[in-house]
Amino acid sequence: MDINTPYRRIAVLALAAVSTLGVTSACSSDDDAPAGNAAAAAAGGPEPKTIDGAKNAAQTVFDRFSGGDFAGAWEMYTSAGKQAISKDDYVKLNQACSRKGLAIQLTSARMEGTDKAIVIAKQLVAAQSYTMMYEKDAWKLEPAAEGLALYKMGAVKAITAQKKAGTCANN
Repeated sequence: MDINTPYRRIAVLALAAVSTLGVTSACSSDDDAPAGNAAAAAAGGPEPKTIDGAKNAAQTVFDRFSGGDFAGAWEMYTSAGKQAISKDDYVKLNQACSRKGLAIQLTSARMEGTDKAIVIAKQLVAAQSYTMMYEKDAWKLEPAAEGLALYKMGAVKAITAQKKAGTCANN
């Protein structure tokens, strides 16, 4: 046994300890943590009950919808919206008839009381108002009366109705 053997053992043990710490700390990274309002909700706190909170939530819904994440958009509907159509039917309807891939841009917003915000969004040249409701500590999209009526038909009948009316984008 030469004189360097104990030092080599210590060096190997120290190197092993450092590499183990590096691996375990890399596994606990928060790179996957949701941003913005979703982070507050995930942390157990409510989303901000402000115009900025409503705008951020509305833009998230619009981004999910235009990106084709219809299930994610449905998750951000009010309870009345979710009761009108199941997630599966909502996804089927929008996969068949919506214009995905075209950005929906929030152009303005205003508060109407403390639990309701009206947001204006534009897709191509058409602008439309949407209602955001503060429900269960988060901003949710309230479908318009026409949308609720369409949703209550179920996916198959809603797709047929939209095709007949010429409003199904994939006709």
